[in-house]
Amino acid sequence: MNNQMNQNRLITRDEAAEMLGLKPQTLAKWAHTHRCRLKMIKIGSRVRYRVADVEEFIEDGYRE
Repeated sequence: MNNQMNQNRLITRDEAAEMLGLKPQTLAKWAHTHRCRLKMIKIGSRVRYRVADVEEFIEDGYRE
């Protein structure tokens, strides 16, 4: 898989939480309260995150 395809790959909330060292419930709470600007994608009732967005969030140091 090339780098761009990997960056655009959608991952679950559990996988995103693991990348961030957080619990999935924390990401769910952030999404509900709009506490942070971590981009997410809703597909029906499912939530997904792009790898690139999670990595960018990490690089930004959790700042808004």
